[in-house]
Amino acid sequence: MNIVWFRRDLRLADNPALKEALAGGVAVIPCYIHAPDEEAPWSPGAASRWWLHETLVSLDEDIRLLGSRLIVRAGPTGPALNQLLRETRAQTVYWNRLYEPAITARDQRLTASLKERGIEARSFNAALLAEPWTVATKSGTPFRVFTPFWNAVARRLDEVPAPSSRPASLPTVSPQLSSLTIGELGLRPRINWVKKLAAAWRPSEAGARRQLTQSVETRIAKYRTTRDRPGETGTSRLSPYLHFGQLGPRQILHKVRAAQRRRLLTAAAADAFLRQIGWREFAHHLLFHFPHTPQAPFQTAFEDLPTRSDPALIARWQQGQTGIPIVDAGMRELWTTGWMHNRVRMIVASLLTKNLGIAWLEGARWFWDTLVDADLANNTLGWQWSAGCGADAAPYYRIFNPVAQAERFDPDGEYQRRWVPELARLPDRWLPRPWEATPEALDRAGVVLGTSYPRPIVDLKASRARALADYHALRG
Repeated sequence: MNIVWFRRDLRLADNPALKEALAGGVAVIPCYIHAPDEEAPWSPGAASRWWLHETLVSLDEDIRLLGSRLIVRAGPTGPALNQLLRETRAQTVYWNRLYEPAITARDQRLTASLKERGIEARSFNAALLAEPWTVATKSGTPFRVFTPFWNAVARRLDEVPAPSSRPASLPTVSPQLSSLTIGELGLRPRINWVKKLAAAWRPSEAGARRQLTQSVETRIAKYRTTRDRPGETGTSRLSPYLHFGQLGPRQILHKVRAAQRRRLLTAAAADAFLRQIGWREFAHHLLFHFPHTPQAPFQTAFEDLPTRSDPALIARWQQGQTGIPIVDAGMRELWTTGWMHNRVRMIVASLLTKNLGIAWLEGARWFWDTLVDADLANNTLGWQWSAGCGADAAPYYRIFNPVAQAERFDPDGEYQRRWVPELARLPDRWLPRPWEATPEALDRAGVVLGTSYPRPIVDLKASRARALADYHALRG
């Protein structure tokens, strides 16, 4: 008997651990062990817990349609798995690898413990095109810059194996084997936010397949020109499915290459999209090789950068009440849908870290709790990039001007008007900077600054100068 331990590989297709366990020709027990404390200090946030609940429900339904059921247990993982091994007399545990520091350390301990008991542990790659230890510079060191990293990975894409199909059936699990209900895990937040998330997403393997097909057939062809425009549906929105493993990168690569062969995509369009998948690969490469970075800057000099702690400012940023429309639009989109357009993520992060002088970890923690695609590797890379303290980060002197960003990437104001409706009647000219609008324009639009919409939380010009002075002083 074999145990297949599902983690963040919550799919039946292209699941190497499941495929290999079934190839043995013996009974297979699909199990999920909930042990969030073992991921501390980055245990799943509220939005992630909601997504996980919905995904586990969907996975169990899919498994039952194939003749089996998902056995759900609560951690700690070691005792829970040992109990399941005793109950089933299984001799092998199959799982797909993860790369976060706390989890890799846990898995190493678990593998050694199982080996001591004569239980075989077999692990596989289901999450990446290139695992972190398989890619290195010519000198054998980890990559620190994205472009050479991606060039090295891209040269090997033709060697990536094709994704496997889902099994036609699964062996029956004994009705005597106990399982918690998914509801007993207590994952769903007890707030009205759940309804908003449910309206925006379908967290299932079938939902992932639909999203991938829709992206390849309708979005990627124009990806290079539309992906930076938050008012358009120009991005794939695959990130939460990738994080929870309802979709794997091999499936994306295979689908994109197939679309190229059918001439639905040009090579340039395909490469532009796959390059973004490359950033996810790079994020995991960095996290694996530099495990301190979720808590500390990659560039250690930035540990001395002065930051401020102002709960009132942070709260206004979180609530989308900064008085800067493109920033408020992004923060409100996040709270409503559990997601934010990537261009806007950079804008709101730049404002928090550089204009407001707040430590990047404050923003990282808020994103961690509110994003349905909260991924430790991606979240760390993104925030350190924006703050200028990471590997291959934005230059320290790059401080996004949110007004200029809005004028360039949301020129017709569609995104800002959608999420900041109190400004909807302002002309395009004034929408990104209502504090500069004429009294007549504000009056016609029904906007009263400080009442119907807040005045800016910070002076953009003065705060930019202060941030530059701090960064220059840091560099000596």
